[in-house]
Amino acid sequence: MKIPPPSTATAQAPPTPTKHEALRDAAVELEAAFLSEMLRSAGLGKAPEAFGGGAGEDQFASMLVRQQAEQLARAGGIGLSETLFNALMESGNDT
Repeated sequence: MKIPPPSTATAQAPPTPTKHEALRDAAVELEAAFLSEMLRSAGLGKAPEAFGGGAGEDQFASMLVRQQAEQLARAGGIGLSETLFNALMESGNDT
């Protein structure tokens, strides 16, 4: 049985996001950063006193909070990303 030679087709580059998509992504990322700080201030991700996971839990708690904040922002969050997006769109039209 012969193995076919590797494909010589070139890989397609992913499409470049439009300005609209890039601004939307930036607004969502800003809201996620804000939510991450608010969740951290509220104590989310802190290890419980009695059943803490030790140093490993402390290391990864910030990553967990960041991912939770990103999911909140992408699901609609608190509406901050929409306000930021509109402000970015308005400021882009002035130039």
